[in-house]
Amino acid sequence: MSQYVIPPAAPTSVPVQGSDQLFPVRRVYCVGRNYEDHAKEMGFTGREAPFFFMKPADAVVPVATGSTGQIPYPTLTSNLHHEIELVVAIGKGGKNIAAADAAAHIWGYGVGLDMTRRDLQNDMKKQGRPWEIGKAFEASAPIAALVPAAQAGDINNADIWLKVNGVERQHSNVQKLIWNIAETIEVISQAWELQAGDLIFTGTPEGVAAVVKGDVLEGGVTGLPALKIELV
Repeated sequence: MSQYVIPPAAPTSVPVQGSDQLFPVRRVYCVGRNYEDHAKEMGFTGREAPFFFMKPADAVVPVATGSTGQIPYPTLTSNLHHEIELVVAIGKGGKNIAAADAAAHIWGYGVGLDMTRRDLQNDMKKQGRPWEIGKAFEASAPIAALVPAAQAGDINNADIWLKVNGVERQHSNVQKLIWNIAETIEVISQAWELQAGDLIFTGTPEGVAAVVKGDVLEGGVTGLPALKIELV
């Protein structure tokens, strides 16, 4: 019988609200500049064709409902930004999924943060290089407990918000997504074959800004458990 030459890493998973079950994470897809006002604050306008980047599954930091997760302030940056996002959990895979059929592939939803080393990301943009060093580092994707789609309410019209140390920084509505959830699934599934266990971070609204050690970030989407973390 074959054995691993080194111990395999433990699988990444996210808690399910009101259950002792876990959602196993396979891949983490992220949509760039998917709210118009955020695109504008980043120096862009209009409905661009959607584009994507990824984070490794082990960048996910699951945070149980009612608790405050802790993530380290990362190395090599002096400009760490918060980006609050609605996260879609895929329960059934597929390729070339039509937008009209996308809902059948969604297991549920959650609230996540796309933490970004903005200074490093901007350096990579200027040089025409990949963004991984700005986006795909350890503990860059904290996420709250997931809720099954049938229990999430009217997610396409839900408010999305983030507070830092109790002061609101970001506030918008999911209906303001440039590319809505179904359209995003359609386009991603043309480029990759989605699989059960994939997470999609759908984009952040305007108001992104820097945070420092000791800051407490709390964000939410109407109908879903809030996400609370402290930078240590």
